[in-house]
Amino acid sequence: MKNSIPRYTFYKTKYGSELLVDVVELKYVKRFLTKGTVHTLTYYDITFVTEGEGNFSIDNQTHKAVPCDVLFSKPGEIRNWDTGHIVNGYALIFEDEFLSSFFKDPLFVQHLSFFNVGSKSVGLHLSNELYVRMLQLLSDIKTEIDSYKPNDVHVLRALLYEALMLLDRAYQKMLSDGSIHKEANSTHLSKFMEWVGTDLREHHSVRYYADKLCITPNYLNEIVSSALGISAKQYIQNKVMEEAKRLLVYTDFPISEIAFELHFSTVSYFVRCFRQSTGETPLAYRSIYKP
Repeated sequence: MKNSIPRYTFYKTKYGSELLVDVVELKYVKRFLTKGTVHTLTYYDITFVTEGEGNFSIDNQTHKAVPCDVLFSKPGEIRNWDTGHIVNGYALIFEDEFLSSFFKDPLFVQHLSFFNVGSKSVGLHLSNELYVRMLQLLSDIKTEIDSYKPNDVHVLRALLYEALMLLDRAYQKMLSDGSIHKEANSTHLSKFMEWVGTDLREHHSVRYYADKLCITPNYLNEIVSSALGISAKQYIQNKVMEEAKRLLVYTDFPISEIAFELHFSTVSYFVRCFRQSTGETPLAYRSIYKP
C-alpha cells in the first residue's frame, strides 16, 4: 500500500567530485518529476520564475507565481508547482553544509529570514534592478560550477553568500515595509501551524487551536489572516484537504475510511467538502492523480 510522497535528494557527484551547490533550469527539473508534481526535497531550494504564471505551493501555502518572483523551500517541505504554466526559471539549490562548514555555524542557513526555523516563508517579488542582478549572479554561479575543480569552492561560496544576503535584505525590507505583517513569525502562528499539522485528522475547529494557545478564536483568526491572507478556518480546511489528497493518491484506503480517518461526520459530508475544495469528487481525483 502506497503512502509516501516522492523525495528527491541532492545529486552530489553530478560534476564528478562532491559539490553541494547547483543552478538548474526549471524546464530541466520538470523532466525528473516523473511521479507527479507533488514532491519533497532533502535540500534547500530557491526558485526564480522567469517565464509563465502559475501556482506554486509549499506546505499548503499557494503562491500565484509570476516572472520576477522568488520562492523559498526548506528540506522536507511538500512542494507542488504548475509545470504546465510556469514555463521556465532557475532553481538555486544547495545543502546547508556547503555554507555552515565554512562559517563554523551549523545554523547559518536557518538564520536567514526566509529559511527561519518554525516559520513559513512567502514569495518575494524582486524589483527589476534586483531581478537583473540576481540573474547575473546565477549565471556567474553556473559559470563557476562548470569550471569547478575539487577543493576550489571559495568563489562559489562567495557568490552564493552574496545571493543569499541580497535576498535576505530584500525579504527583511518586505517584512519591515508591512508587505507581510510581523505576526507571520509570531510564536502563536508558528504553534498554530505546528498543531494543525499534527492534530488536523481529529480536530477541524478554530476554537480547539485557540484554546491550546490560550487566546480567543477571533484573535487567532486575526493573526492568521494578517499573516497568510486567509482565515484560520480556511487554513485548517486547506490542510485537511491536502491530507485527503495525499491519502487518495498515495494509499489504497476506501473513501469511507479516509472520511473516517479525517473525522468527517459522514462520508457524504466529506465528499461534499472535497468537491467544494477541488472541483472533483474524491473518486474522480484519485482516478486522475493516483500513479
